Amino acid sequence: MLASFLKAAMREARLSAGISSDAGIKERAASSFAEIVRAEARRIRLGMGLLATIGATSPFVGLFGTVWGIMNSFIGISKSQTTNLAVVAPGIAEALLATAIGLVAAIPAVIIYNHFARVTKGYLELVSRASGAAGRLLSRDLDRTHVSSHGGPHSRAAAAE
Repeated sequence: MLASFLKAAMREARLSAGISSDAGIKERAASSFAEIVRAEARRIRLGMGLLATIGATSPFVGLFGTVWGIMNSFIGISKSQTTNLAVVAPGIAEALLATAIGLVAAIPAVIIYNHFARVTKGYLELVSRASGAAGRLLSRDLDRTHVSSHGGPHSRAAAAE
């Protein structure tokens, strides 16, 4: 990742050859760094929305199945006009199975999502630190070039090439 920032800094220094303002180079490089950070954040978070959706909706799908199974039990009771266990059991079994399936989908999805969220946050912190390190390197390099050339923009252009 640091290599991407350094390439962006070198590209900006090369494109800014002959411009006397170090602040402008630093500002444009910082803008490039921010774009790299945003692109990396989008890339690393790809697919996390699906995990979050599964974790959030699966319990409700299980609950819907539970309600459906209990409704079938009530329908069985009304058709047979009895509360015999043989009449009620299939609907209750459906209800319990639907609840279990919803939980089996939701619990791992939430655990995996939380793990990825922690890992992603740590990684993006490293990316941000790499951006800062590249910015400091560029700033130091510009300051050294400025001091060695005694302010002449042409020697900075030569140093950028």
